[in-house]
Amino acid sequence: MRCADPFGVYAAAVFAFNRRVRKERLKRSLRVTFLGMAVNSVLAGCKLIAGIAGHSHALVADAVESFSDLFSSLVVWRAMVVASEPADQDHPYGHGKAEPLAAAVVAAMLLAAAAGIAIQAVRGIANPHLVGPEPYTLYVLVGVVIIKESLFRFAHREGASLQSSAVRSDAWHHRSDAITSLFAGVGISVALIGGGGYESADDYAAMAASVVIAWNGWRLLRPALDELMDASPSLEVIDRIREAARTTAGVAEVEKCLVRKMGYHYYVDMHVEVDPEMSVRRAHAIAHEVKARVRQEQANVADVLVHVEPAGQKANGRAPTV
Repeated sequence: MRCADPFGVYAAAVFAFNRRVRKERLKRSLRVTFLGMAVNSVLAGCKLIAGIAGHSHALVADAVESFSDLFSSLVVWRAMVVASEPADQDHPYGHGKAEPLAAAVVAAMLLAAAAGIAIQAVRGIANPHLVGPEPYTLYVLVGVVIIKESLFRFAHREGASLQSSAVRSDAWHHRSDAITSLFAGVGISVALIGGGGYESADDYAAMAASVVIAWNGWRLLRPALDELMDASPSLEVIDRIREAARTTAGVAEVEKCLVRKMGYHYYVDMHVEVDPEMSVRRAHAIAHEVKARVRQEQANVADVLVHVEPAGQKANGRAPTV
């Protein structure tokens, strides 16, 4: 009886595992995104109505920022769906780049929202409104801060667990909304306590909030661009991968190890040195063992391309094999 190819069985098991991971990851990501969209829809409407009726420029600006949250959640939703698609002929490495692309879009929206809030605040300062904000707008903002901070903590925890830059960016959008609301609350409090002449306090508060939002947008944009440009992950991840390969039986040394991130998964290119007198069949088997061991130690490694080199070639002065 002919035995099944062990490497073929392994490849089938890896494919099935990755499919399960993609489905579960998509399910959790969409749960976070849809929850955020539902909460933002309600809060944005409440803040807009309360801001207009309560004569608070900061609260209206806060409502506009919440509406931008809705659009960012839509971007994240579509990105997660696209990123979960398996590799195909046109995208042999999968569609994981949709995540950092969405994160970059959300970060850019944060920067745009900060600029819009700042412009509105400057206009309010230059043309002070004669009527101060109503006291009830402060109660609205207290409720908003509590809800949005809770939503941030949930979304950020899920984004970290899923290693999703898009979900983490969306989480920080929730926190930026909470920050805007907090600053608006401070401004309204000053206007209410100070009375006449302090009507523009909430405009100054909105200006301060725009600076914080812009900073968060920049913080999110940089790692998203790094991932889009195939920047290396942390040294801890690379060292763990190198150690897994180095301790595989038959491997003399790991010469090169290049790692890049594609959505949730990592793709590894490495050169390993083996006994130069070893048969091609045995060297080929060791390469597969290295791949299996790396994926065992780092579960989110999707693939490992192993190039076999003869050990001691540098000592002998020979040029490396390409």
